[in-house]
Amino acid sequence: MRELLNFRRYILDNGLKVLILEDHRFPILSYQVHVKAGSRFERPGITGISHLFEHMMFRGTSRLGPEEFSKIIQSRGGIVNAFTTQDHTTYWENVPSDQLELVIELEAHRLKELKLDEESFYTEREVVRSERKMRISTTPYGAALEELFSLAYLRHPYRWPIIGWDSDLRNLSLKDCEEYFRLHYAPNNMVIAICGDVAPEKALDLICKHYGDLTPQKCFHKIEPEPPQRGERRSVFKKPVELEAIFWAYHVPGIDSDDIFPLLGICECLSGGRSSRFWQKFVHPGKATEVRLVADPPPFWPKDPGLLILYAIEKPGIPLSSLEKEIEEEISLFKEKGPAENELEKIKNRLKASFLRGLESLFFRGLVGGIYEIKLDGFEKSWEILEKYESLKAEDMIQVAEKYLHEDNRTCIMVKSISIEENTKFGLIE
Repeated sequence: MRELLNFRRYILDNGLKVLILEDHRFPILSYQVHVKAGSRFERPGITGISHLFEHMMFRGTSRLGPEEFSKIIQSRGGIVNAFTTQDHTTYWENVPSDQLELVIELEAHRLKELKLDEESFYTEREVVRSERKMRISTTPYGAALEELFSLAYLRHPYRWPIIGWDSDLRNLSLKDCEEYFRLHYAPNNMVIAICGDVAPEKALDLICKHYGDLTPQKCFHKIEPEPPQRGERRSVFKKPVELEAIFWAYHVPGIDSDDIFPLLGICECLSGGRSSRFWQKFVHPGKATEVRLVADPPPFWPKDPGLLILYAIEKPGIPLSSLEKEIEEEISLFKEKGPAENELEKIKNRLKASFLRGLESLFFRGLVGGIYEIKLDGFEKSWEILEKYESLKAEDMIQVAEKYLHEDNRTCIMVKSISIEENTKFGLIE
């Protein structure tokens, strides 16, 4: 697997990291810019600014109008997009390989000549606020999930949503945005990953030409560590929902811990498909509409200690308290006996197959290398992923289940349904 992720690493004098991986099977490539500018780097008062700035990057430059950046890439047969996470923001283009110089020139140009004016800023700020409002009002459990994170975390910035709190968004200023851009969108705070039909020397020359004059910045990220949880936290969240639900969150380590692989194995055993324990125990016999234990696999697992989320959606007529008790019993059974031999093989095969399918894509390979470099300052750690899946043992899964899946490490939100009339007394969810 190493050859599929064996990037060449270059570091420019201004601190910009460049990862290049050659694959000449097809005349295409994926070009990605990963920036240490996720919600983890925000503070109360400016939550949501990372995601807002992702929007601003498409508002135009000194010579490009709004969305013209995307239209140019698309006119050359490419795909362009971006996404913001807790730990980083990623901008990417999948293009024919003969368009590499154009992409490099355009990406560098918008870093140097981005249009930051009052009109663009206030337009995008309201777009994001509307996006947030729609996400909260149209998804039955969106607001409850926000409540779960803000209850599970007392100090760490993972406690607020990536899209931000509306009270912060409506008070963000253009000056806030300009300062955030100056500090975070600096070359020493970024990783460029190029994966596909590319000549490394030519690509590096072009990057030096277009990015070499960017000025590095001193940006100190002091992240408040989360103290250990010393007892279960529980809350009831009332909303007009069709089906009531339970959400649990367990604190788990960050991406640099080997414990993440047994934890992913537990998720796969309990809720990975229709042969999983939760499906067979709860969904198939009609005791619940859905029960799942979920986490993001690498490279998307969070840099800092994150949350393993269990959610259970009721089946009408089955009390939530009864469902919760049976889920606890199923987790206790796993801690006692772990996976059976046939389950362990299925777990390993499913985890490996999912990762290997991803590696068939140049885009995913670029994400793996670039995100590992951003989170851990070294893409080489990604070489271990397949080996870690292959070496999963039942005793390791039992050990991490006992270590993390216990009541004192758990935060619980019970989503209780109320009428539309009752809901009005709470006011709008912002």
